[in-house]
Amino acid sequence: MKGTPPFEYLEHTADIYVAAYGSSLEECFANAALALFEVMTEVEKIRPILSQDFTVEGIDKEGLLYSWLEALLVSFETTENLFSSFIIHEIKATPEGLSLRATAYGEPFDPKRHPQKVAVKGITYHRMEILEDDKGFVTAKFILDI
Repeated sequence: MKGTPPFEYLEHTADIYVAAYGSSLEECFANAALALFEVMTEVEKIRPILSQDFTVEGIDKEGLLYSWLEALLVSFETTENLFSSFIIHEIKATPEGLSLRATAYGEPFDPKRHPQKVAVKGITYHRMEILEDDKGFVTAKFILDI
């Protein structure tokens, strides 16, 4: 929807509660990924100089969102690559549920260029929900364990 931010942080006592938005499920998932990295650093300082492809699966939309965000977090933890731009190429039904193919763009973490904010320990299913209105606008709510 015009004028809607890509994401916002909701009130939570201990962790980071996120609401990501999109005019499609693909856009919503890209904005959820953006919110994840904005928690860790200032995403506008991440240059898109490298790319990484991701393929994840989930039994439903919530499981797919969990798998997507977890794959990004694991990638950061193992490669120290930060991402600031995401293209969701495809979300499709499979015999087991859903699959997502995406490319993330970013660069290696550089403490001189990327201010550290909050370390994300994990993604959680707690209070996770994905809502879609009759016009196709999608809201994904999820909690990041910090």
